[in-house]
Amino acid sequence: MKKIPCVMMRGGTSRGAFLLAQDLPEEVKRRDEILIKIMGSGNALEIDGIGGGNPLTSKVAIISRSNDPNADIDYLFAQVLVHEQRVDTTPNCGNMLSAVGAFAIEKGLIAATIPTTRVRIRNVNTSTFIEADIQTPYGVVEYEGTARIDGVPGTSAPVALTFLNAAGSKTGLIFPTGQQIDYIDSIPVTCMDMATPVVIIPAEYLGKTGYESAEDLDADSALMSRIESIRLQAGDAMGLGDVTNKVIPKPILISAPQHGGEINVRYFMPHSCHKALAITGAIAIASSCVINGTVTRQVTAGAHYGNINIEHPGGALDIHLINKGDEPATIRASVIRTARKIFSGDVYLP
Repeated sequence: MKKIPCVMMRGGTSRGAFLLAQDLPEEVKRRDEILIKIMGSGNALEIDGIGGGNPLTSKVAIISRSNDPNADIDYLFAQVLVHEQRVDTTPNCGNMLSAVGAFAIEKGLIAATIPTTRVRIRNVNTSTFIEADIQTPYGVVEYEGTARIDGVPGTSAPVALTFLNAAGSKTGLIFPTGQQIDYIDSIPVTCMDMATPVVIIPAEYLGKTGYESAEDLDADSALMSRIESIRLQAGDAMGLGDVTNKVIPKPILISAPQHGGEINVRYFMPHSCHKALAITGAIAIASSCVINGTVTRQVTAGAHYGNINIEHPGGALDIHLINKGDEPATIRASVIRTARKIFSGDVYLP
């Protein structure tokens, strides 16, 4: 049996396989076939691979040294679908990103510095650049610490992520349709591309409070059909073409906060509701809170730059926004995440 060096890591509220690009074929079709075998894609339990039978645990990070002068590391994210034998590399994953710096240091792709190591990462999927500050107090990665994030048990060392050019990550424009509010199926939505393309939908227009559990929303087949109809139309309007077989744009239901935050959300991946919240989606949501004219501003008119607290099914997530310019395109977003190495060894292919 063929074997490939693999590290399983948790990054934020996601988990997946971390691989070196040099250990995979350069040809995309052959590479994706290997990723499908590694995760066991095409089976609800991913029983013949290391995937966990959930989009949050069926992810792969492919890492290499970068030839871009603005980055140390290249990070290609691959979403391996659970029920279909298919790989989507159109989006970024900010949660998996949380573990990229630690992996790169441990693999010797970048030298550690004391007490922290800043890793400059280029996300190949979206051509965005991120600075990750990794705890390395003794010249090696420290995973243990006191930072806590909702959706993950226990505590770990903090990983600080700063997104440097999130605006227009896939389309080149924050508002690819040319306006802050569009009407799709007579419903006001905001189509936005900030760290990842999203379509933001006020929950009340779909007959929901926005406080339903992820399980209840997934079980509502009529709702899921309406959301997918909106998503497909939004994708076309945003210049992404037919997004039937893509995981972007991500639909997001919004409603007023209940626990002192700026906004309450339900984030879809896109065909099931996230039990917490994706980092890239959170950056888009937070940005929509402070940009005038969005549907989000109609729910949270008092939000301003600084800390934006976003309520989600698993608790809450804080995004810190600064803007030293006059345009939304100059927004910079930072977030604290955690990561953990779970196992390191070889994964065997059938």
